[in-house]
Amino acid sequence: MGTEFAKRPGTAWRAAILLAGATALAGCDEGAMPGFLQSKDKGGETVSRAGRSVERDIEAPEIFHATEAGLWDGRPSLGGVWVAHPDVTDPERVIIRNQQNGQFVIGALFRRERETPGPRLQVSSDAAAALEMLAGAPTNLDVIALRREDVAADPDPVPAATEAATLPGASDVSESPLDPVPGAATAALATAPAETAPVPQAAPAPAPKPAPSKPVSSLDKPYIQIGIFSVEQNAENTATAMRQNGMVPTVRQQSSSGKAFWRVIVGPAQNETERAELLRKIKASGFTDAYAVTN
Repeated sequence: MGTEFAKRPGTAWRAAILLAGATALAGCDEGAMPGFLQSKDKGGETVSRAGRSVERDIEAPEIFHATEAGLWDGRPSLGGVWVAHPDVTDPERVIIRNQQNGQFVIGALFRRERETPGPRLQVSSDAAAALEMLAGAPTNLDVIALRREDVAADPDPVPAATEAATLPGASDVSESPLDPVPGAATAALATAPAETAPVPQAAPAPAPKPAPSKPVSSLDKPYIQIGIFSVEQNAENTATAMRQNGMVPTVRQQSSSGKAFWRVIVGPAQNETERAELLRKIKASGFTDAYAVTN
């Protein structure tokens, strides 16, 4: 048998190569082997992604906080959801809570110019409707200023790496001689025409350049806020009134503590003169509580 094996040099060389490969693989540490040669038992590595940032409201009682009775006098009022208090210096965005029934709403806070007998907190008709207040009935309210902050959002989950493929064993490899090419096929290959070169494609036309954008305003507060509304239709009606007066309003939907509200703003103004003219036109339209905001 040994003599027969020696008579086959090709077989001897293949056996030697397979034996050397098996020895090399046995001596390698699994941790140093390529990924596709390692065991399937190890779990995939998780890759973390950079988190995004989102905005949220936080309460700022150091700016303003009042817990006292508020009153809606029963008359309809412009400007959406708001309350007014004599201790206010600058307009603020606030959360207004009805301590008697747990209802709350996001609105604006203004300075109350005139002192009248009764509660110091004056409540608009839209705010009273959202808080379920009765006309002429003092209601205990909690009013706290709000500020917006950026927080990191949860990163998207990344699926684990797929399992590595395994290298087939030496016993699974088989060899066989190539079939001879038939004479007819050989003749066909010899007489086949040469491949034609592909026709070059025309270069795509360059994309048109975007129109130059309007320069960003240098003002700290380039927008004028007309009102905050708890009902979207009321905000749209206010925006329509602004368009009829030659202005271009924007209705922005926001939410806080799970409740949605809509802000109507005009702007941005490019300079103080333009902002003053916008504010004058808005107040002349009947929205006397409008004020400048950052965004």
